Amino acid sequence: MRLKRIAVDMDEVMADAVAEHLARYNRHHNGSLTKDDLHGKWLWDVVPLDHHPALEEYLRADDFFDVLEVMPESPRVMRALQEHYEVFIATAAMEVPTSFAAKFRWLGRHFPFIPPSHIVYCGDKSILRADYLIDDNPRQLRRFEGEGILFSSPHNVNVTGFRRVRDWLDVERLFLGEMRS
Repeated sequence: MRLKRIAVDMDEVMADAVAEHLARYNRHHNGSLTKDDLHGKWLWDVVPLDHHPALEEYLRADDFFDVLEVMPESPRVMRALQEHYEVFIATAAMEVPTSFAAKFRWLGRHFPFIPPSHIVYCGDKSILRADYLIDDNPRQLRRFEGEGILFSSPHNVNVTGFRRVRDWLDVERLFLGEMRS
């Protein structure tokens, strides 16, 4: 019998890219934006239009994806998921093609138990053949053919129509709850 397959997004699911983006923006523009300021919005929606090039520049910096903080509990839960599911990392790296090497290094450092053969760089995640996709971006979930699981992030708080998980403890309860009892 085939194990069910879970594809997991990296940014804003495993890695806290918003916190790093905010930190760089605030440092560069002497700002004080917080995640609370992004309630229902992307960072691009709350900063002046003339600051958008700086936001892009941060993402394309060689070290941006290297220094992201790990989402709490994600390594432990990901390792546990591997005992019962086939787990893949599916990151929309095509949106920032300069991120490939840094994302690969970051995953190797924080998730060394994920084999490189289970890391997928893509753009449109509808091409994935998995039973579940855990992602913060509803755009990726809408065309996905399996079940999309929306991982809460400031920009998606008002999105409905998907099963939602708030954090990695919710992921653990959803996928491993009965197995852990």
